[in-house]
Amino acid sequence: MTLASLFAAQQPIPLHALAALAATILGAAQLWAPKGTAIHRRVGRIWVGLMAFVAFSGFFIHELKLVGPFSPIHLLSAFTLAALWYAVHAARQGNIRRHRTSMMALFWMALILTGAFTFLPGRLMHQVVTGG
Repeated sequence: MTLASLFAAQQPIPLHALAALAATILGAAQLWAPKGTAIHRRVGRIWVGLMAFVAFSGFFIHELKLVGPFSPIHLLSAFTLAALWYAVHAARQGNIRRHRTSMMALFWMALILTGAFTFLPGRLMHQVVTGG
């Protein structure tokens, strides 16, 4: 494993990847930690901030170009920002079931599933992990 290729990549790719990694770790902790506590809310705010950064920075990454400079990843970024607002709004309204469902979907789909695609051959994270 070599991080040199990650840090050699054009910004915002390194920051995007590091924020996604941090969001994955915090998100996993949130899934298994007690809910409704002050710590849950604090860590949740940090997680939402990281996810917003990951989604927003994704608009400036143009490695895959399908329609002009854009790809389906850019649609995912817009969806993620909207879903973050929806999930936070649900919590503030006291709709914990909708909040929980939305946050879990964001974690599994926007981080885990989408993140898995970054490890396919030919992608930067594949190079970081395999060194090749």
